[in-house]
Amino acid sequence: MDTKRCLFCDQIVPIETKEGYDWYIGCYCSPVGRYGLRSDSYETYCTLPLASKRRLNPLFSAYIRELTDCGETVRLATEDIDTLEHSSRIPATIDEKANRLLQYLHRRSSAAYEPVVIHPLAVSYNLTYSMNLQELIYIIEMLKEREMLERSGSTFKLTKTGWMETVATAEGRRAKSCLILVPDNEERRNEWEERVVPSIAQCGYAARIHSGSLSPDSVPDDYRDIAESKLLIADLSEHAPEVYFAAGYALGLQIPVIWTIKRDESDVMRVRSELIRPIVWDKPEELAALLQQRLSV
Repeated sequence: MDTKRCLFCDQIVPIETKEGYDWYIGCYCSPVGRYGLRSDSYETYCTLPLASKRRLNPLFSAYIRELTDCGETVRLATEDIDTLEHSSRIPATIDEKANRLLQYLHRRSSAAYEPVVIHPLAVSYNLTYSMNLQELIYIIEMLKEREMLERSGSTFKLTKTGWMETVATAEGRRAKSCLILVPDNEERRNEWEERVVPSIAQCGYAARIHSGSLSPDSVPDDYRDIAESKLLIADLSEHAPEVYFAAGYALGLQIPVIWTIKRDESDVMRVRSELIRPIVWDKPEELAALLQQRLSV
């Protein structure tokens, strides 16, 4: 089989020539597939100014990788140069590029926290239509800070927040941020993660449980988490003072708050107020249904 250098990623790979197209097999533009370039376009593209190729190569490589990864057939010719560069399919902002990485991880997994290996990472910046590796690393760190993905070397995992955000975006809507405050109790947190959070997601919210406590001495990022939320759910079970404090802070910012409490603790609430009318629940499945009902109104 003949070999040829891919114009867009510089890798020398096997090619097949068929019906006027050279089909490049397994290069970095399509690691698990192939793409076609019309044979008479190769020399034409090579004559472009170096500055133009530096600008266009990452875009073509990313375009090929995204479409072939989605199972589409890609055939390119010289006339595609101008149309692709100005296409609405090309992400223009960092957030749009970050969403491409989330989509890729979503396609490669069946649930949150399922590991996906990206190797070699150094030549995979075409996953985000980035111009270089530095931009890809910036996007990865940004998504980690937003708690949408986890990374260990070349292994990546979508968090539940990242998974729900990707699903919501794919359905044509952007999930609204929801912060959940529960007692610092591992068993209780697991109940919410497994039974309640998925139901909230069905109502269009990217919900996550806040890690750690919130108090007047909390770091600025903790307050930012509240300020950037569209909804706060405060569970008063175990009567943690920081939950009352954080919910009060959210109300001061005019962020809606839904209060909840376990039935066997509802008679000993520390704060009695007409403003605090919690949803009373016995089992997490019951709470999930009640929250769905409230959020669907």
